[in-house]
Amino acid sequence: MNEIAAFNPTGAEIQSPDTMPHSIEAEQQLLGAILTNNDVYDRVASIISEKHFYDPVHARIFEIAAARIAKNNLASPVTLKAFMEDDEGLKELGGAAYLARLAGAAVSSFAVRDYAQMIYDLAIRRELIALGREIADKAARVEVASEPKDQIVQAEQSLYKLAEQGKSDSGFVSFLKAVTGAVNVANAAYQREGKLSGISTGLVDLDAKLGGLNPSDLLILAGRPSMGKTSLATNIAYNIAKAYKKGIRPDGTEGAIQGGVVGFYSLEMSSEQLAARILSEASEISSHKIRQGDMEEDEFRRFVEAAKKLESCPLYIDDTPALPIAQLAARARRLKRTHGLDVLIVDYLQLVRGMSDNRVQEIGEISMGLKAIAKELNIPVVALSQLSRTVESRDDKRPQLSDLRESGSIEQDADAVMFVFREEYYVEREKPSDDNLEAMAVWQDKMSRLHGKAEVIIGKQRHGPIGTVELSFESQFTRFGNLAKAWQNNAVEEY
Repeated sequence: MNEIAAFNPTGAEIQSPDTMPHSIEAEQQLLGAILTNNDVYDRVASIISEKHFYDPVHARIFEIAAARIAKNNLASPVTLKAFMEDDEGLKELGGAAYLARLAGAAVSSFAVRDYAQMIYDLAIRRELIALGREIADKAARVEVASEPKDQIVQAEQSLYKLAEQGKSDSGFVSFLKAVTGAVNVANAAYQREGKLSGISTGLVDLDAKLGGLNPSDLLILAGRPSMGKTSLATNIAYNIAKAYKKGIRPDGTEGAIQGGVVGFYSLEMSSEQLAARILSEASEISSHKIRQGDMEEDEFRRFVEAAKKLESCPLYIDDTPALPIAQLAARARRLKRTHGLDVLIVDYLQLVRGMSDNRVQEIGEISMGLKAIAKELNIPVVALSQLSRTVESRDDKRPQLSDLRESGSIEQDADAVMFVFREEYYVEREKPSDDNLEAMAVWQDKMSRLHGKAEVIIGKQRHGPIGTVELSFESQFTRFGNLAKAWQNNAVEEY
């Protein structure tokens, strides 16, 4: 056998240029510690598995030891000997005597996590080298069926998959640690202006109901077409990005102390269309005028100034259509690593792709995936959702939870479900004929009361009250705003 066959307590390895990164000594020390004291296994099981070992014999020793320990059986040189008597690789290393030497040469069990981390890191380096060679080989083969852009996507996906490995630091935490975390959240809310536990949406009354957008929460924003759910989402995204300030947080880490970095998946509209909507709100110029280029000189100047101000806004848009949930998660992780990420918005949930052929199961997979992203990245995720047509068949068009398309999984996974509703939209389409003066007077009176108003109906909220929040809506700028009314806070709340 090559140089890995010999037991090498010094760790000095002669590696040729073609030899992959590895440390036989670290593998030997780790295995020796486990065979000497089986309790050590629990300290390294979350870091490595048998696939991370360079020497295949070491991988088999670890696999058999792990299987025995999992069954509460002893894993020692004596017990493992029975399972590896016919192992040709072990025979070349000295047979059962090699197992005894492993246990006898183990220096200390205190360093096992360091050895495990070293073995894991070297395994990742080997995978990176192998992946790089695979990418180079594919690129070198000029084939009609293999487009370069497809190869780039495949390479990205492979790298994302590799980056996700080994993230297993989570597990049981003591109640003391959980309580400390809850107290820190409450203290941060108490110290913050507006008394919010999460990130402000820029809409005062909505913040009062939700407590802001809170980390690890999945919030569903649903509505029928033309209700303005995309407009509300872009307004919230713009408000958060515009308020962004970086500094030292109460826990000592660096990050957003106000506002935040926003990631926006626009699966329906292009990034240019979305940017035009945000510019319409910022410059107070009709989105129709912006689209047509029909602006006066002072309006165009205002438009350009708004665009310059928005250049520094940490708002990142991805308009890739039909994005799979796995790739959506991977891109969110990459954005957090490269630029930071405080809020993620998905427009809209039904346009994300899952793996299942069954539509209901696919939606369940997507909603679970979005909730997993919120927890893993510790950010609020706002996902827009369509409503079924059953709303249109009712006299009262206000949506409810059962109107959510494939509602079971979405309703179950969401921490909050909100509906955007503009009664003005429906009443406007009930305009009577000009001949019916009495009906026209009633219609005009109703329209004057509803004009420029919208409702956000909170149908579910795990951490607070449900109820209705009234907002202003300026259709020409597709902008929602605060509606300051004395009677607004008298809405009935339920828990």
